[in-house]
Amino acid sequence: MRLIDSIGYEATAGERAASANIASVDPAARKPYDRIVAPVASAVLMLSMLVVGAPAAADDRLPFDEWLQAFRAEALARGIRPEVVEQALTNVQRIDVVVERDQNQAEFILSLDAYLTRRLTRELVTYARRMAVKHRRVLRKVSAAYGVPAETLVSVWGLESNFGRFSGVRPTIPTLATLAYEPRRSGFFRNELFAALEILNRGDIEVDAMKGSWAGAMGQPQFLPSVYLRYAVDFDRDRHRDIWTSLPDILASIANYLKEHGWNPKEAWGREVRIPSDKEALATAAPPREAGCTAVKNMSEPLSLRQWQQLGVRLPKGGRLPVAKIRGSLVQAGSRSFLAYGNYEALLAYNCAHTYAITVGLLSDYVSGRLSPPRPPQKAKARGRKVVKRSAKRRLHRVS
Repeated sequence: MRLIDSIGYEATAGERAASANIASVDPAARKPYDRIVAPVASAVLMLSMLVVGAPAAADDRLPFDEWLQAFRAEALARGIRPEVVEQALTNVQRIDVVVERDQNQAEFILSLDAYLTRRLTRELVTYARRMAVKHRRVLRKVSAAYGVPAETLVSVWGLESNFGRFSGVRPTIPTLATLAYEPRRSGFFRNELFAALEILNRGDIEVDAMKGSWAGAMGQPQFLPSVYLRYAVDFDRDRHRDIWTSLPDILASIANYLKEHGWNPKEAWGREVRIPSDKEALATAAPPREAGCTAVKNMSEPLSLRQWQQLGVRLPKGGRLPVAKIRGSLVQAGSRSFLAYGNYEALLAYNCAHTYAITVGLLSDYVSGRLSPPRPPQKAKARGRKVVKRSAKRRLHRVS
């Protein structure tokens, strides 16, 4: 189930980047099998594009088996090895539950406060800290190589796959084939399916081990196949970019993604602030952005910390903002407000939702010790104790 905030959500781990780079398979990385299919490539490609190119109306589609046969032909024309095509696509069936999940996504809105209460628990912070200590050696190496701090890597890893404890169990190829056949986003997932075959073609993973979510996001970083091709890293140097089981590769791939999306090792992600009551003055001085994903459009234009200070923005307890040459955008989410720096936008590139990026940022601050972990909701516990006491009294009355 996906939690979608009131300020916008877009798909996991770079779906926006994937749509821009979805067919960018490096020709130099291909093996010399292209020569096998080169004489017939043009004819087969033209035929298969007529069959599976543009999304068709549901009642005009070929049966799934015929659609898949045409897709196989185009995969061969694109240079995927025959044995890879055979192993990956033989006996692939349409998965009804994937279609149901895609058509009936639970898109309910949670405020930031509700989202943080549900996700950013003291137990999560404790476990994240434990993981940071346990894996400190590899985290230190990855952080030194990419400039992304260990606490940020642990936080993204934790939110994406619960620290590797759940990264999806659905076979990626049948899942993507199902979504590519469905007309709603056929073009997008069709290209993701080609990217998944290219991963198999390069030998990074066996088809039986290529698993992920119902939407095709793979491994512990939850990368779509096209994102994997561009950002996955073989950090342990075993000649496989393994985002499923190799922790060095997993953490380095997350770090590489963030670095390539502008992460600055000299800056923080942002900070919580208190804003003045005159919000109209803030909106006039720093209006909302006009371009970007939904969450980005709900951020203000960036101003310097000095400018925000002059506008009356303060630290949560009323203190002055730090003196630093950093520009930040105002993010108002629920009852809380934040100044988001450039690194925050790298987090939004991973998942364009303020709930996600703020949760990663706060969790990283808790892991590093910059902030104290959240306290359990005392009022809820108190009410619970009263209920228990009343129930106990009722039982005593019944006994007497």
